[in-house]
Amino acid sequence: MCATCGCGKLDEPAGARISVPAETVPHEHGHPHEHEHEHEHGHGHGHGHSHGHTHDHDHDHDHEAVATETVTLEQKILAKNDGLAADNRAWLQARGILAFNLMSSPGSGKTTLLERTVKDLQSSTPVSVIEGDQETLLDADRIKATGCAVVQVNTGSGCHLDAEMTRGALDTLSPPNESLVFVENVGNLVCPALFDLGEQGKVVLISVTEGDDKPLKYSHIFAVADLVIVNKVDLLPYVDFDPEACERNARSVNPDVRVINLSATSGEGLERWYEWISERRRE
Repeated sequence: MCATCGCGKLDEPAGARISVPAETVPHEHGHPHEHEHEHEHGHGHGHGHSHGHTHDHDHDHDHEAVATETVTLEQKILAKNDGLAADNRAWLQARGILAFNLMSSPGSGKTTLLERTVKDLQSSTPVSVIEGDQETLLDADRIKATGCAVVQVNTGSGCHLDAEMTRGALDTLSPPNESLVFVENVGNLVCPALFDLGEQGKVVLISVTEGDDKPLKYSHIFAVADLVIVNKVDLLPYVDFDPEACERNARSVNPDVRVINLSATSGEGLERWYEWISERRRE
């Protein structure tokens, strides 16, 4: 269960499901993983007071206690995740692997962009993909059709990937040294921004069908982005979207962010996306 947003169910088994489409990666690893789970529960307070307290006092006290426990649990979860992410980052850097975390709302075109990217780059650079969704292998099957190594992480009712899920997927993928790994996060503009995966670059997609005010409404995810991609620009004649306004809004929360306008369907602007990847590899 995600304490930061309340996603997940208390009676759900812990951990995500990592699946490999048939004949996609060379082999599967049977690594045993030991997981440490920290649980904190809100306890009902069995006070032995006489009933001289007003109802309002008891109500305020309970809410203050719950809020404090929630914040403490969130801090512990994020701190543990950051430690695992640092391990992932060291693991990737030791192998010369460059990993990008792609985040967006559902339907922005992440999978279509990845399909096109894999087809264009894999002849010169080994590419692997980690797909994150709540259910199904649909996106992993789309990536598999490109000939790319891919694993699917299903989070159940969880709304984001985390560093532990990512490490399990990396162990299964076993990407070659000096390669690229793309992580397609669960479609959500809130929680994925909070969880470092150990990636070397955060990419946020927004499509022109979503509105140019998205960077203001979901400022945190745009504030942590290294790159903002405005996708589906081939639809600009048919929608009310101002690319310049969107870029201004993104820079208002992240002054140094790069912004690229492109269409994963038509191919317009893709060369600037590939140039950005090349720049990050050189860095």
